[in-house]
Amino acid sequence: MEEKNGKLRIAILTRNANLYSHQRLMAAARERGHEIDAIDTLKVYINIASHRPEVRYKGEVLDGYDAVIPRIGASITFFGTAVLRQFEMMGVYPLNESVAISRSRDKLRSFQLLSRKGVGLPVTAFSHGTSEADDLLDMVGGPPVVIKLLEGTQGVGVVLADTRDAARSMIQAFGKLKANILVQEYIKEAKAQDIRALVVGDKVVASMMRKGAEGEFRSNLHRGGSSKPIRITPEERSTAVRAARAMGLNVAGVDMLRSNHGPVIMEVNSSPGLEGIETATGIDVAGKIIEFIEKNARHGRTKTKGRG
Repeated sequence: MEEKNGKLRIAILTRNANLYSHQRLMAAARERGHEIDAIDTLKVYINIASHRPEVRYKGEVLDGYDAVIPRIGASITFFGTAVLRQFEMMGVYPLNESVAISRSRDKLRSFQLLSRKGVGLPVTAFSHGTSEADDLLDMVGGPPVVIKLLEGTQGVGVVLADTRDAARSMIQAFGKLKANILVQEYIKEAKAQDIRALVVGDKVVASMMRKGAEGEFRSNLHRGGSSKPIRITPEERSTAVRAARAMGLNVAGVDMLRSNHGPVIMEVNSSPGLEGIETATGIDVAGKIIEFIEKNARHGRTKTKGRG
C-alpha cells in the first residue's frame, strides 16, 4: 500500500449510499482524514484480462484504492462477490473477502462449517422435498420446530410449527415446491429474544438483545422488534468470535440464542446493519470498522487473492 500520510483511499460497494450504515461508514472514514467513494455495485463492469484485471465504472477505470468495503445485498451476492473478487485480484484490501461472504450467504454451508469447528448450533436437519417428514422431525427432537427456506433472508421464509401435524404439513408443502429447507429445534427458553454481537477483527465491539414484537417469534427489528444493550458472557463473546472466524469474516453480525445448552448460532451476517446496534448501545461501530481497515489494509493482503 502506498503511504499517503496515513490517508487511505477507500471504495464502498453499495446499491444505496443513503442508508444509515453506509452514511456512517463514509462519515467515519472522512472524519479520520480518508477519501471514500460510494460505488453502485450493479453499475460496475469488469475486464477479466490476463495480468491486467480492471474494474470499470461510468466509463472509467477504478484504480488507486487501498481498501474496499463490500456492502453487498443478499439478492446480488453472485454479481457482487464477482466484482469484489476483481478488486482482490488487483491487490485492493477487502474488509470482508469474497469467499467469506459467499460462505456466510449459504445457510447450509455456514452451518456445516460452524459444526465442523464445534461452534454451538441448534439441532438442525436439511432436506429437499423429502417424504420422510416424521423422521426429519424426530432427528431434531420433534415439535415445536422452526422451518426455514434455505434461500430466505431477514425472517422471510421462516415459520414456527407447534405441532407434529402442522410441521408435517409445512414440510410436505415446501416439498411440493421443490424447496431446500432447514428444520431446527425451537429454543423455547430464548423467549423470542436473541443476541446480535458485532464482531470486528477478533473482538466483539458491541452487543444488543433483540426481542420480537408481541406474538412474533422472530426478533428482526424491521418486523417491529425492540432492542437494548446487553453485557454478554465470556462464552457468548467467544462463540461470536469463533463463528465469524469460521466464516473467514473480519466484520460480522453474529446472531445467537441463549439455550439450556449454551449459546447457539442462528446466523452470521457479512453486511450487518449499524443503525440498530449503534442506536441501542451508543457505540461508534463505524469508527471501529474504519480503525480496523487502517491497521490491516495492505496491498495484496488477501488470503484468497480472488480465488474461489
